[in-house]
Amino acid sequence: MTRELFQDVIDRLRKYYEVEVWDKYQPPPYDVLLEKVKEVDALASLLSDRIDCNLLQQAKKLRIISQYAVGYDNIDIQCATKLGVYVTNTPGVLTEATAELTWALILAVARRIVESDHFVRWGEWDRLKTGWHPHMMLGIELKGKILGIVGLGRIGSRVAEIGVRGFSMRAIYYDTSRNEKIERELGVEYRDLDTLLSEADIVSIHVPLTTQTLHLLNEDRLKKMKKGAILINTARGAVVDTNALVKALREGWIAGAGLDVFEQEPLPMNHPLTAFKNVVLVPHIGSATYESRHAMAELVAENLVAFYEGREPPTLVNREVLRVKPPGFR
Repeated sequence: MTRELFQDVIDRLRKYYEVEVWDKYQPPPYDVLLEKVKEVDALASLLSDRIDCNLLQQAKKLRIISQYAVGYDNIDIQCATKLGVYVTNTPGVLTEATAELTWALILAVARRIVESDHFVRWGEWDRLKTGWHPHMMLGIELKGKILGIVGLGRIGSRVAEIGVRGFSMRAIYYDTSRNEKIERELGVEYRDLDTLLSEADIVSIHVPLTTQTLHLLNEDRLKKMKKGAILINTARGAVVDTNALVKALREGWIAGAGLDVFEQEPLPMNHPLTAFKNVVLVPHIGSATYESRHAMAELVAENLVAFYEGREPPTLVNREVLRVKPPGFR
């Protein structure tokens, strides 16, 4: 287990496995992980663990990787499948937490919450010697604005629902396939990506990181956004070209951004993104509620127990592996 999860979950797993927990706050270095996996039958991993084909080929006993995350772009899925290694993730249980954080970022940027907090905390308000001014910290209202969702999966759908029903916004979306059920229920309208970017007042990203979505929002696409638009990313940092985003903010192509994920994590303290007052930055906390993180840990355990008992894990990512090896250690 490459991080210490919740003790009750670890205790549950000890009924089936001998559990070794990496107890440091930082992730195990690659060379340490490489040595550890040579002796284990199962691995509970995080997004920060690089599980490439080199590592998998040396993990001769490894049969299952139970990932403590929805995404799994840190794992070479094709190689794992070829070697008969099952890969699971934790979808569904962090939908509410991530959707709520998305809206926290939208509101923080739209109403300049963090900037206003600094305005008070660092004494600027006091130095101006006026308690109120018609132009002080003007933001935007959300009612009637157009919410653009890039990726209408579980989280994207929930974000759209909150926008439509909670803030009386119009919602449009782009995805690789239509979601007619959500279209009917919420009145969400489909757009191609470039049209969505040109129409939306808020653009919120909810797609996995793949070869197709890497730098999906590049310089050309960021230029298609409205000058008054806000970009929100709680998906994966590399879906947005960071250098292009910095340029967009510096040159005023967009009004602001709220970011939970970054191409480089942790984000260096002197990174160009930290210089913008109209950008809210949080440290990859989309699922950071007790309820969500504990449910994720329980799902990690559920997948490992199911495999131990010879059953198909409930959230198996690489279903093709079923044709390579059956589940279980026997």
